[in-house]
Amino acid sequence: MKIFRSVLSLMLVLVATVLVSCGSPQVSAPPTYTPEKLQVIKTYRIPVDVARDKMNTLGEFIRNEDWVNVKSFIHGPLGFLRRDFRYLSDALLPDDKAEATELAKDIFTRLENIDVAAEEKDYKVAKAQFNQALDDFEAYIELIPEA
Repeated sequence: MKIFRSVLSLMLVLVATVLVSCGSPQVSAPPTYTPEKLQVIKTYRIPVDVARDKMNTLGEFIRNEDWVNVKSFIHGPLGFLRRDFRYLSDALLPDDKAEATELAKDIFTRLENIDVAAEEKDYKVAKAQFNQALDDFEAYIELIPEA
């Protein structure tokens, strides 16, 4: 009986070794943007492009040191930007999604800093944060594939 167990154990080890060594890993194609996915991205990009155009208005308010309108604009017309960025970022491929999410966080940090600067009526900080927000916005848009 002991010999039978030893032989059975040895046979199981051999069968497992053969099965593992004969198996080959599945090669999968790298993820790509399908036409359907590009259409979804195109739809989600529309409000982001509109918000990018509205950033010029925010810049005008900062240049004129119109702090009430700066705060109102950040919370009003740009208020849904966080949601729009999230929808658009979620539609991207995993590698692009990580970078887009990080850029979106940077943009919101800058907008929050502009909001604080408007509260304190600090033109230098507001202008610097606005310029950095524009740079981050442009980098974000560069990540988005064309439909």
